[in-house]
Parts: sequence; C-alpha cells; structure tokens
Amino acid sequence: MKRIGIGAAALLLVAAPAAADVKTGVDSWAKGEFVAAVREWRPLAEAGDPDAQFNLGQAYKLGRGVPLDLAMAQSWYRRAAAKGHAQAEDALGLTLFQDGKKAEALPYLEKSAARDEKRAQLVLGTMLFNGDGITRDWPRAYALMTRSSQQGLPQAGQTLAQMDQYISPEQRQQGTIMAGEIAQNAKMAAVAAPPPAPPPASRPATSRPVRTTPVAPSSAGATYAAPDAPAPRPAPPAPKPAPVKAAAPKPARGGAWRIQLGAFKDEGNAQTLWSRVGGRTGGSVSYVRGGGITRLQATGFASKAAAQAACRKSGVSCVVVAP
Repeated sequence: MKRIGIGAAALLLVAAPAAADVKTGVDSWAKGEFVAAVREWRPLAEAGDPDAQFNLGQAYKLGRGVPLDLAMAQSWYRRAAAKGHAQAEDALGLTLFQDGKKAEALPYLEKSAARDEKRAQLVLGTMLFNGDGITRDWPRAYALMTRSSQQGLPQAGQTLAQMDQYISPEQRQQGTIMAGEIAQNAKMAAVAAPPPAPPPASRPATSRPVRTTPVAPSSAGATYAAPDAPAPRPAPPAPKPAPVKAAAPKPARGGAWRIQLGAFKDEGNAQTLWSRVGGRTGGSVSYVRGGGITRLQATGFASKAAAQAACRKSGVSCVVVAP
C-alpha cells in the first residue's frame, strides 16, 4: 500500500488553570498577533509553566511568531510532557513519528492512544499492522483503527476498509471487542479523573480559559493553546492481497498497473470518491466487485512508478496493484 494522508486536525484542548499572561497570549494568538503571543508565553515557559511550554511548542511547530523549528517544538513539548501535560504528550508522539523517530515516539503514542486520542490510534494502529518498529499485532491494530474511525477520523475508516481485506474474521472479532474495551477504559478514566484544582489566590478566577471546540490555525477564537499543525503521514499496511483473477479490471489505457483508492460496502461511496479525486490520477475508473465489497481502482498505468505517482496525486489512501 502507498501512504495514508492525514488531513489537518486540531487537538481537542481542554484548559487547565493557567496564568493570566498565558490567557493574554491566547487572546493575542486568536487575533493573529503571533509575535505578541509568543512574547507573553516565553517567560512563563522558561519559568516552567506547562501550558505556556506547550503553546510555545505549537508556535515553533507552525512557524508563527517564531521561525518554524520542529526540533525546538519537540523540546518545548518534551518539557511540558515531563510535567504530565497530556496535549504535549500527544503532540510530541506525533511529531517524533513524523520526524522518523519511531522508537522514541512509541511510548508517547501508547499513552495517547490509551487516552483515546484518535490520531495517535491511527498512527499506532498502522505501526502495529505493519510491524513497523513494533511487534505486529493485527487484532490490536484493528481495535485502535476502529476506535479512531468511531471518533470520526476519515483516514481511519479508509484504512479499516483496507485491513478488512487482509485479516481473518476471528482477528476482526478480537479487534472489535478490544475497541469496546478501549472506549470503556477511556470513559472510566475520565470519570475517575479528579476535578481541576482552583486557580491560586494570586491568579484571578477569570483567568481560567474558556472550554471551546478546536479551531483551525487560521481561525479566531482559539483555545488556551495554539492550534495544532497537520498530523504525520504514517505508512499504511504493507501486506498485498492475493490476486483475484476473475476481478482484475481491464486497463483502460494499455498500461497493466493499477491503483486501488478504497474498498466500500456501498458502491455509491466508491462512485462519490471517484468523482472527487479520480481526475487527479490520470487513470480510468474500474469498480471491482467481489465478496460484498466494491473496490475503487484507477487503471491504465504503464509502470509501478507511474502508479505510485498517481497515488500521490490522488491525495487519498492508495495501494498500487501489480499486473
């Protein structure tokens, strides 16, 4: 399989009590005054405030108010994560993975996935399916991908459809049960979590940030921390399906190489996806039906390299299918 593209997604940021200056920085960030926001956060971050450290990491990751610097972003995330800042742990695991530091990212991804963080579940589930830096575990991979999909991450749903082609019904059932356990454990952890401590007397209660839904980095009304950048692009499942001769589509342009853009129970969904991305591939459409699944494929590529290029241009999860 080629690569899973993960679109921009903001972290769900739930505010902890923070200094008035942290909130002042957030207000500046929401107005697009990034330099002013960084100026508010930096002294607090250097003094050890984990919210300010996380925010400063976000600024470096996005290159707003400071030069874009992933190493500096990771450094500030790491300092906040060492104090138990959950969002910093999430961001650190994802950026380390994106930076190719998979072994270093793994413990943070594990913690985030256990908290039911959907992007970490997508990345960790992919690693487990591929055996990429971790022992291959298809039932657990299926469980994490199921949870990520249940929480509305479209890429997880697409990857889940791909996994369905390879794993056995028994493994799928095990994964489904495990997904329910993950959801239940996360719910119990949320209920058991102690309520946030009140702000210190020296900090006005009004300085506590307002809980809001996440917004895109360019939007106003940001939460207490800077919005997140796009998540990394993990490698998708490596195994290739056994060839199904009866279902092999006839190339439309003479080339024998094909790409598969997805597998759907509802053929209408396959047609919708083709109408959205098919023109980017340069191939001809083929709907390969079998086993109650419709596989959306683009056909007619002269070589593996041409098929790989078409996958990249499609902008969606994609697998190259050899002749």
